[in-house]
This record gives sequence, structure tokens and C-alpha cells, in this order.
Amino acid sequence: MATLERTLVVLKPDAVARGLVGRIVQRFEDAGLKIVAAKMKVMDPEFTRQHYFDLEERHGKAVYDATAASMQRGPVIGMVLEGVEAVANVRKLVGGTYPNEAPPGTIRGDFAHHSKAYCIDEDKGVANLLHASGNLDEAKYEVGLWFGTDEQFDYRTLAETFTF
Repeated sequence: MATLERTLVVLKPDAVARGLVGRIVQRFEDAGLKIVAAKMKVMDPEFTRQHYFDLEERHGKAVYDATAASMQRGPVIGMVLEGVEAVANVRKLVGGTYPNEAPPGTIRGDFAHHSKAYCIDEDKGVANLLHASGNLDEAKYEVGLWFGTDEQFDYRTLAETFTF
């Protein structure tokens, strides 16, 4: 059954530095997703470890270290998006992890180009513009990590009066 969900999106330092924040946010809003929380922050080492708590276990120390370094290069913008099947719909809009494999029309496919091979060769994190929760359990954990309930808002958009 289709449900209303909340999911986390983090605009990474490369998206912020390149001035793509507005264009990326617009893609989500154009798709009917609603921003219910947002903040800008610099991810310190402790918070980075909490956010990517299982990355080293899943992909190794080198991947964790490169990802952590890239996430700490500058400010990020965390957002909670709400919508019907938000987790899957956000993932579809974002495109695959490696921008060179993401199809045109996705955020990564349109605005980035790095490959896994390049990042491994250069010992860099993938400049793929954003993080999006991978599944509903991950979304619940990440939303709770980034935002308290007092930082998330319930409201109706004009579009919702026509679609819900």
C-alpha cells in the first residue's frame, strides 16, 4: 500500500559550492515532494561517523575515509522531504551513486560526472552532489539523527489541496 513517507536528503559540499542548491531543491518540489525540515551545518567527525555508521563495515575503511573527508570539506544542507513513497521517489530523482552511470534526467546524471574508478584512483569521495536515504528504515534513522520532532513541520501545500 502506498504511504506518505519522510526521507532525508543531504546536499553535499560539492552541491553547495557549485551553487546548485536552488536547482536541486526545485527538482524535488517540481515532483510534488514537500520540504518539512531543513538546516545547514558542517559535519564534524563525530556526526559524520553517526551518519555513516555502517559505511566502513559495508565498503571498507578507504571508502569511509574518503567519504568522511569529502563530507567535511564544507557546509552541507540537510532536508527532510515528505511525499507518497518519498524514499523510492527521491532515489529515482537522484539517480545512481556514480554520476557517470546515472541516466540523463536524474539530478546526478544532469549535474555530475565522476566515476567509481576515478574516485578510487584519486582516493577521493564521489562528488555526487547529494545523499538520499536508501530505504525506509534508513530514512527513519537519518531523519531522527538530523532533526528533532520540534524541527519538523506539518503543513499543507497548495498542491496538496489538488492531489490529496
